[in-house]
Amino acid sequence: MAVRAGTGRIRRVLVDVAKHSTASLKAMSTTFGPEVAYTDDRALVLEADSLEALRRIPDSSVSLILTDPPYHSTKKANIAGDRNFEEDELFLDWLGEYAVEWKRILKLSGTVYVFCASEMSARLETKIAESLRPINHIVWTKPNDPGFDGWRGKTKISALRQWYPHSERLLVFEHGTYGSREAYRRSPMGEYLLAARKRAGISMIELTEIIGAYGKVNRGGAVANWEAGRNIPSREQYEKLKAALEAYEAVGEMLSYEDLIRPMQLSREINYTDVWDFPSVRPFKGKHPAEKPLDMLKHIIQASTYPDDVVLDCFAGSGSSLRAALELGRSAIGIEIEPQWVQRSVDMAQSATRPVSETPGVEEAFVRPSPDSLF
Repeated sequence: MAVRAGTGRIRRVLVDVAKHSTASLKAMSTTFGPEVAYTDDRALVLEADSLEALRRIPDSSVSLILTDPPYHSTKKANIAGDRNFEEDELFLDWLGEYAVEWKRILKLSGTVYVFCASEMSARLETKIAESLRPINHIVWTKPNDPGFDGWRGKTKISALRQWYPHSERLLVFEHGTYGSREAYRRSPMGEYLLAARKRAGISMIELTEIIGAYGKVNRGGAVANWEAGRNIPSREQYEKLKAALEAYEAVGEMLSYEDLIRPMQLSREINYTDVWDFPSVRPFKGKHPAEKPLDMLKHIIQASTYPDDVVLDCFAGSGSSLRAALELGRSAIGIEIEPQWVQRSVDMAQSATRPVSETPGVEEAFVRPSPDSLF
């Protein structure tokens, strides 16, 4: 990762960062002991204070952080943490501590998605940007199906002193710095390739000649654009780069494509803009007060992860993000502090429709006994 001088200028980027994790979640679970509510080879559910739990998760081990912390501005009594802070700054500082841990555990190719209220979105984005680079500010319009929009009739419009807040925000981040003057500093991939080439002791022109990626304008060709973070190499191009640079002993083994290139898998067949219209979750018995639509969570996971990646939700709530990840062939970690929602997350992990080859057998899964079953 980046090593900064006192001036804050990046002097070098280590090439030998953590490789793709092969450790199972069951192995990771040994760190948590009695906090483990459920685990198998693909899922880990913890009943714990999420900030403390995050500090025990290994570096560079998570590909996607998809989480829905308390909004603070809504002050709902039925959401843990929503009334914990009297001042906005205390809430922002608290989530700033999370951002520090997110940066540490996030792979170089990883992405962070954070749900928040529109009232707090600007200041929260600025706080998290102290650790991670903002790349999107998504508006979720929260349309209701006919018959489920009773708020319209209940709202006293004449009493409104602002536009009715019928949307939520989703802040998106990646590794990198924010607002720097040098383009490559805004791209973790660019930093990584630049550091590897310098360790090899060759110029951009020499590397371009080795892999044959000539540009139409500059002599550095595509390599110059990749190091500047203007675009990314294809998988085939990266394999050529990797082979060329690994031939130099000073470079050593480089990261895989999946561990370096942040996925963004979009098409015209899906919503690829920053305004989303997934319907809200309809009321039902046992619904979490801040439950998010499964289709929206799958939309995020499908676009921003590779198969087998690890998805983390440190405010797991209903467990829907775990279910979405598992049904898409990813691994999932959920952390929740309220016992009733811990159980809901366990239920989601167990009931998720996984690929047949990944369905855990009884002998492979651990379910913490409920208090009633201990006597």
